[in-house]
Amino acid sequence: MKRRTFLIGSGAVALAGVGGALLLYSRKQGLFQSCHTSLALEVAQDPAIDAAWDGIDAREVWDCHVHLVGVGDGESGIWVNPRMDSLLNPWEYVQKLFYLNAGCAHDAPGRVDQTFVERMHNLVDGLRPGVKLMLLALDQYHTETGVVDRDRTGIYTPNAYAARLAREHPRYFEWICSVHPYREDCVDALEWAAQHGARAVKWLPAAQGIDPASPRCVRFYDALVRLGLPLLSHAGGEWAISTPGGDALGNPLKLRMPLERGVRVIVAHCATLGEDQDLDRGPSGPHVPSIELFARLMAEPQYESRLFGDISGITQVNRARHLKTILEHKEWHPRLLNGSDYPLPGVMPLFSVNQLVDLEVIDPGLEPLLRAVREANPLLFDFLVKRNLRWRGQSLPASIFETRPFFEEASRASSGNPSRGTISLR
Repeated sequence: MKRRTFLIGSGAVALAGVGGALLLYSRKQGLFQSCHTSLALEVAQDPAIDAAWDGIDAREVWDCHVHLVGVGDGESGIWVNPRMDSLLNPWEYVQKLFYLNAGCAHDAPGRVDQTFVERMHNLVDGLRPGVKLMLLALDQYHTETGVVDRDRTGIYTPNAYAARLAREHPRYFEWICSVHPYREDCVDALEWAAQHGARAVKWLPAAQGIDPASPRCVRFYDALVRLGLPLLSHAGGEWAISTPGGDALGNPLKLRMPLERGVRVIVAHCATLGEDQDLDRGPSGPHVPSIELFARLMAEPQYESRLFGDISGITQVNRARHLKTILEHKEWHPRLLNGSDYPLPGVMPLFSVNQLVDLEVIDPGLEPLLRAVREANPLLFDFLVKRNLRWRGQSLPASIFETRPFFEEASRASSGNPSRGTISLR
């Protein structure tokens, strides 16, 4: 039996055991990405593709949520916890398998990191000229004293690697750094990232052990304001990576502290997954859907110019029930930013055209096109789905996809702030 066949079979068994609910809508579209390199001619010429780009300047389209995945087999410095290679940890094992397949790097021994980047080039070439991907670094889990904890780190993608790819491939990439605020050198690391072109900071609090409401973060928040860098922070439940810090760290209300310090905060996925405690009602407050807490923050006028949401992942099968809410809240739309959450659009069980049709937010007539596009270009699939979402006459405006001006504010603010010496690039 070929190794790839064995791994795929093992992954399917593991998925059935620990994530079978995700298979509900996947029966017609398969489990694994086919990794075609281009659209069939009749698909590429479908008028719905051109229509999706109407009113959008592709040069302004920066996909603000792209995970930089690999295994560290090149010079990337990426580190993946060895437990993700063991069937004794079935959920993490299958996560890694599906991420590599989604990035079409599952069958490239010895060159996984390189293949993942090449696939992103291929996908961007299948969009309109000018589109860029914003690559996310991911710092390690740190203890409350600021010490790295490798045992509780799932995946580590160094800032230096993301910065290098953006420098070497400026036609395709920008980058977003990740700096843990408990690090002793966190401000120096942030300044280094700003000087090397970082457009924002990414946190995944539950996976990194970050409490956004901790006083330990204050000096970091003040540095973000000084440098003009926004904070892109996951909020709500997290299924894509292990969360040793606990999902409570992703409570949207914990982002009040950076907002009060003047930081521009982007809530990843608009907190469309899971429940969190209503901290506004005290330490015994009830648990409510995380998106309700995000909605509460969005309604507070003092945060109007500082609080934003990204729409990455909102069409996933475990988040799609909130699509109508996002479409109906027209007042949110000027404060929403598009991201794909790549490579997740290539994880076949996570997205379902059937479900979107059942929810009546996608025209059934688009099903064949969307299925065909997804087989060759998950980024284009994600874009087409979002551009065609409709509910009671509401859709997502073109401005949500033109994110470049938002992030260029950071580069203007941070120019002229010299780095304060040599730091660790971890």
